[in-house]
Amino acid sequence: MDRARPLTLLLAGVLAAGGLAALGPAAQAADAELARNGGFEAGLDGWTCTAGSGAVVSAPTHGGTKALQATPAGSDNARCSQTVTVKPNSSYTLSGWVRGSYVYLGATGTGTTDVSTWTGSAPDWQRLATTFTTGASTTSVTIYTHGWYGTPAYQADDLSLFGPGGDPVQLPAAPTGLAAGSPTSTTVPLTWSAVSGATSYHVYRGATKVQTVGGTSATVTGLTASTAYTFQVSAVNSAGESPKSATVSATTTSGGNPGNPGLPAHALVGYLHASFANGSGYTRMADVPASWDVINLAFGEPTSVTSGDIRFSLCPVTECPNVESVADFKAAIKAKQAAGKKVLISIGGQNGQVQLSTTAARDTFVSSVSKIIDEYGLDGLDIDFEGHSLSLQTGDTDFRNPTSPVIVNLIQAVKTLKAKYGQNFVLTMAPETFFVQLGYQHYGSGPWGGQDPRAGAYLPVIHALRDDLTLLHVQDYNSGSIMGLDNQYHSMGGADFHIAMTDMLLTGFPVAGNTDRVFPALRPEQVAIGLPASTQAGNGHTAPAEVNKALDCLTKKTNCGTYQTHGTWPALRGLMTWSINWDRYNQWQFSTNFDAYNWS
Repeated sequence: MDRARPLTLLLAGVLAAGGLAALGPAAQAADAELARNGGFEAGLDGWTCTAGSGAVVSAPTHGGTKALQATPAGSDNARCSQTVTVKPNSSYTLSGWVRGSYVYLGATGTGTTDVSTWTGSAPDWQRLATTFTTGASTTSVTIYTHGWYGTPAYQADDLSLFGPGGDPVQLPAAPTGLAAGSPTSTTVPLTWSAVSGATSYHVYRGATKVQTVGGTSATVTGLTASTAYTFQVSAVNSAGESPKSATVSATTTSGGNPGNPGLPAHALVGYLHASFANGSGYTRMADVPASWDVINLAFGEPTSVTSGDIRFSLCPVTECPNVESVADFKAAIKAKQAAGKKVLISIGGQNGQVQLSTTAARDTFVSSVSKIIDEYGLDGLDIDFEGHSLSLQTGDTDFRNPTSPVIVNLIQAVKTLKAKYGQNFVLTMAPETFFVQLGYQHYGSGPWGGQDPRAGAYLPVIHALRDDLTLLHVQDYNSGSIMGLDNQYHSMGGADFHIAMTDMLLTGFPVAGNTDRVFPALRPEQVAIGLPASTQAGNGHTAPAEVNKALDCLTKKTNCGTYQTHGTWPALRGLMTWSINWDRYNQWQFSTNFDAYNWS
């Protein structure tokens, strides 16, 4: 959210093309075909394609009756890959037939020099081939094909990896010794015994895979208080997944809704332009209608981008002639709180870039935000980091274990504030879709570099703080088209966009298409939908009738249109808007519609 209209974030791509490689020598007699289902006659068996980009077609084909067709979309290059067992210190020939513009064929994880070959234009089937030698300890490689950003669909067929076959990897045994530790109201810790040959473990809550971990322990989060759960784990390596372990049961403790103190079942959240004026005009705290359950003061901003020193003051009289005194403002906050409302300081906005790149900045953030909360008697904190506040460093690829300082320091700072103020501390976040739902396709700079390092950068923050999080209200506006769980792009402004974007949060999704790294679903009472209050407030204004359709679909499974949700969530918390001021400017249309909506 901003004082005018935020800039739309764009993905950045860097075209890095590999050179054509000469064909290698003829394979030795002991060599064999190692690629599984290289002709795609068994569909996509053995192959994984990014973001659902690949499909099998019956025409055109090079050989047999089937071929791969993959479609780049947005910043996804439609990469389809397969991991193959090989021998160390051995030579291999990779080849295949392709059609289309800018089609690539390559191998990674060779242990020596990874290779790729490509064609810039293949209107008919063209053979690509390259060779490589594995390293002294290499036992598997990943072969792949992909297109390029913004180009039409390409086809691939009869993909081949020829060379000495590696020793077969044995399927690991089912894990034993699964035990549950002491639950909290929202988490259950699990431990189990190591399995020989396992490279990772899948963790299941009931029949749903919720985590993949490299060690022999995990904490399952996002659970509901006073609820019984069952858990199992399985062991995984390149041969596949073992049978599941024996089941262990655990019941979460009571404790109400941590992070949801005193909110109504369905809440309305709004931002109040308290420190500045714009075309919507200044609204005094005392004049905010009772419709608003959470009032976020916009904005606390840093003295510099990297200082961590956050300051907040009321709009100056020269800019806001009708601004109240500080004493009246504080008195109005107390009156709102006495009426059951929550008042938070919102940090950031478009102009308030905050990068906690050092521990000193982290500590200054904690002390300066505490000072604001204490001075005005506030209920908590809203994180509205936008622009370049959050980004992922190269190599920071797992949202469950972030390493980028700006991410790690923010998480630690918020946890410190939560510990200081206790269970009733209200924590909300207002990221843009670029930083959350885009993570379904892209995370950080990507495995090959060239992507915008901010893509999906809120995911590790949300995940680490999910047990402390009161509300996540993603800004479903000022957004480009975003791919939903149906692998279709959705555009802002109608019910479909809000349904698809919210369904992702309430269902969970694999990050960057990696099914071993699934962002777990949030609880419905932690989620609100963020919208602009008027056409002047931001791009993507949604008419009240469309807002109601989105609520109907998500909470009642009616008026869903073409998108099919993965559940029904009557406990969805509510709506957020930018802003209270713009709603007043628009004759209170947004809040009036919310008040009139029938949730039953």
